[in-house]
Amino acid sequence: MAGHSHWAGIKHKKGRADKERSKIFSKLSREITVAAKLGDKDPSMNPRLRAAVQAAKQANMPKDNISRAIDKSQANNNKNYENLRYEGFGPFNSAFIIETLTDNKNRSASSIRTILQKNGGRLGETGSTAHLFYNCGVIHISKKKLNEEEIFEIATNSGAMDCFNLKNYHEIISDKENFYKVKNEFDKRFDKLEYSGIEWRPINYLNLNENEQINQVLKILEALDQFDDVQNVFTNVNLENVKL
Repeated sequence: MAGHSHWAGIKHKKGRADKERSKIFSKLSREITVAAKLGDKDPSMNPRLRAAVQAAKQANMPKDNISRAIDKSQANNNKNYENLRYEGFGPFNSAFIIETLTDNKNRSASSIRTILQKNGGRLGETGSTAHLFYNCGVIHISKKKLNEEEIFEIATNSGAMDCFNLKNYHEIISDKENFYKVKNEFDKRFDKLEYSGIEWRPINYLNLNENEQINQVLKILEALDQFDDVQNVFTNVNLENVKL
C-alpha cells in the first residue's frame, strides 16, 4: 500500500505483533455502526456499509463482531458521530491529513493538537495541507488472481483512472466520486479484495534520509492511531522502505 497504503500495512502488522487487534476492531466497528445508522442495514444496499464490512473482513474481524456492530446502530441513537478532517504538520516539513469519526469534536481537536505539539508539529487550518494531496479510491488485487491484461480491461470498463503493476499486486486508482462504482465491478469478480479504500495520496512524496527522522514521523503516526477518534492518517512522507 505505497505512501499511506504502506503505513496502513505497517500499522496492521505492528498491531498484530503488539496484540492491539482490539484497537483496530474498535475503529472498524465504529465505522460499521455509523454506516448502518446513516443508511440501509443491508450492506448490498449501502455502499459505505459494504466497504466498512469488507475492510473488517480484510482485517480478519470475526463475523459476530460485524453483526454486533450493525445491530448497535439501532441501539446507539443517543450518539451522533461526525466525520471530521484535521490537517497538521510535523518535523522536517512533513504533512498530515487526519480523518476522524467522533461524537466530540472539541475532544478530537484538542487531543490531535497535543499529539502533534508533543512531537514537534502543529495543528493547521482546514486546507493547510490538503493541497499537498489528492483524494482517490484505491483497490489492490493479488497478481495470482488475474493477469495484467484482464485487470486493465476491468479497470478501463469500470471507469478507473489508472492501473499499476506493482510487486505483489495490481493497483487500481479511481476518482473518489467513482470509487464505489469501480469497486462494485471488482466485487462482482472477487470474493475478497486484498485492499480497498479512499485515500489522500501525496502529490509529491517527501524523502527523509535519516532513520531518526523517519522514526520521529512514525512516532506521530502511531500516537494518532492510538487515539480512538482517529480512523485514518495520511502523510506526505515516503515510507516505502521502512522495515519492521
